[in-house]
Amino acid sequence: MRNDILVLGKGFIGSRIQKEFDCAATDKMITSFNDAESEIKKFNPKMIINCIGYIGKNVDECELNKDTTLTANTFIPIILAEVALRNNIRLVHISSGCIYHYDYDKDPPLAEDREPDFFELFYSRTKIYSEKALEILAKKYPILIARIRVPLDDVPGPRNILNKLISYRNNIIDIPNSITYIPDFVRALKHLVDIKATGIYNLANKGGLRYPELLDVYKKYVPDFQYKVIDYKKLNIVRTNLILSVKKLQDSGFKVRDIHEVLEECVKNYLKY
Repeated sequence: MRNDILVLGKGFIGSRIQKEFDCAATDKMITSFNDAESEIKKFNPKMIINCIGYIGKNVDECELNKDTTLTANTFIPIILAEVALRNNIRLVHISSGCIYHYDYDKDPPLAEDREPDFFELFYSRTKIYSEKALEILAKKYPILIARIRVPLDDVPGPRNILNKLISYRNNIIDIPNSITYIPDFVRALKHLVDIKATGIYNLANKGGLRYPELLDVYKKYVPDFQYKVIDYKKLNIVRTNLILSVKKLQDSGFKVRDIHEVLEECVKNYLKY
């Protein structure tokens, strides 16, 4: 096990990073600078990867738990940045790409330098608050902000979009969206850590996935599965749908797979569990 990296948070993403990086992790409750610094001094890492965050069962729960959401998604990342600066260690912050409006008729894939403008969801606002603060610090200090967008995993789990779509079977929307395939995300993160990248990176797969495309692959292996596509507007919920650019990640030397390349692999592995 490597002892130079400490993962903060043992949720969906934190547990996966801990396993793949073979490093230490902690789920200690952090509510203050002293909490964070004591944990850092306990493990004495050269890098911390912040996977602490709050989304609830879905982003709507953030509207009902504003204090928890603001603390986890905004205050803690800023506290960790200050602890990292004072202790001369690197910070990797796992962020979100769900922070933009997107016009499918006019907009190109959204690059990292595009200003976030999706404020309708409290969850998105809290992610924007922390990201903007860390982005400024990253111009001078070793801080990497890694954005995830709609995680797709080859392991079943409640955060996995495949799990969600299977349960939503009668409420499937048909809009292209950027997706982060978790096995590729871990490889991309390792790459960025190795090259000591700083600043913001979109860690998504290339292209946009329409959810029926994924479910059609699933249906090929589970023929009895049925789903129904509905008009997104009929859901009457506030969500962001968009396509992120992965050019910056590609230009860093990482080979980014198209999302359609991973679907068969993902579903086959998923069904082994």
